[in-house]
Amino acid sequence: MVLLRATQQVLRNLPPISSAALSSDTALGDWYVKRLVVDRVPLLLLISSNSLLPLVLRAQDVRSLPQRLPDLVGARLRRLGVPVRLVEAEVAAMSPVEVAKTVDRSVLGVLVDFGKLLYHILPDVWNEDDFRRMEARLAETPCFAGRGFDQAVVPRSAAPELLLARWGTV
Repeated sequence: MVLLRATQQVLRNLPPISSAALSSDTALGDWYVKRLVVDRVPLLLLISSNSLLPLVLRAQDVRSLPQRLPDLVGARLRRLGVPVRLVEAEVAAMSPVEVAKTVDRSVLGVLVDFGKLLYHILPDVWNEDDFRRMEARLAETPCFAGRGFDQAVVPRSAAPELLLARWGTV
């Protein structure tokens, strides 16, 4: 089971909140989602609470996001080069997806920072193909999220390490 923790703006467009779940059973933890608008194009920015791995997509059919989340995360992990067995284990653990409010202000802070960084890393003229490059650039950003300077998390390396630690060797 995984929690999709949405900001208020996104929460209005999602199915009702689950009151039973407290935390995710996955290696990457809860997934946080925020809506932002870039050049008048609505986007969704998602990050994993444990690895801070970002995922960028158009804000289309937001209501179905909980059903699509495992496939979106699986595709993101494959783009990152994570071994197939680990991707499959994480995606299998993501069922069901429950909707919840945000709870971790540190993760929200990273989400806001990533949203601001998108404006600086976007080319002047961009399209959906650039989302993958944006994700890759954000994933290389050292994040602190309530940690000391010496404990910075780099999402690009943190995600595979967490998956390997949780789901075993390849």
